[in-house]
Amino acid sequence: MKIKYCWRCRMDVPMLDKEEAEIASKLLSEGFQEAKKQMKAPISENFKKLLNYYKDLTGFEETNPNAIMHHIIDMYGPDCENCGKPYRTKTATICPKCGNKRNLKENLS
Repeated sequence: MKIKYCWRCRMDVPMLDKEEAEIASKLLSEGFQEAKKQMKAPISENFKKLLNYYKDLTGFEETNPNAIMHHIIDMYGPDCENCGKPYRTKTATICPKCGNKRNLKENLS
């Protein structure tokens, strides 16, 4: 887990590493299975395991299971050399925060 800027949330949030994301993904699947069984149950009940896992791991109380699934470090690129915010993807060439132009050839070799 690492605190990084999330472009969707527009704030720094705890981002999951690969292993943590795999566990979260399994818990998300379990939540969908629960949702199929209990169609009238509130979302927070169906995904309680995932929401609790994220809170226990990060200390951040997220209420939206979908938000957790986009708080995964590997979904984003490296940090911008100029402002420190992560590029939106691994292949992004322009930082949306400061406009820094990234040279992908240098960074991939």
